[in-house]
Amino acid sequence: MAKKIPMRMCVACRQMKPKIELIRVVKTPEGEILASAGAKVNGRGAYICRDKTCIEKAQKAGALSRALDTQVSKEVYENLKRECDDLEE
Repeated sequence: MAKKIPMRMCVACRQMKPKIELIRVVKTPEGEILASAGAKVNGRGAYICRDKTCIEKAQKAGALSRALDTQVSKEVYENLKRECDDLEE
């Protein structure tokens, strides 16, 4: 029997994808916003594709702010874009 692959939805494109293909953005109990590749950080999480277009779409629509129930700064989006650049290389 094959092992079940956990699926999550991207907050920007709304597509279901395997959890390991997405970046988890977490609002910690202290209110800090972190991008967690390992998905082990405690807190409220939202998933986004490892794609600049999805990150830009989420920023324009305020999707991460809505999903995390807090204001997400431009620096967080810039860090996510940088992480995507690192993965492409």
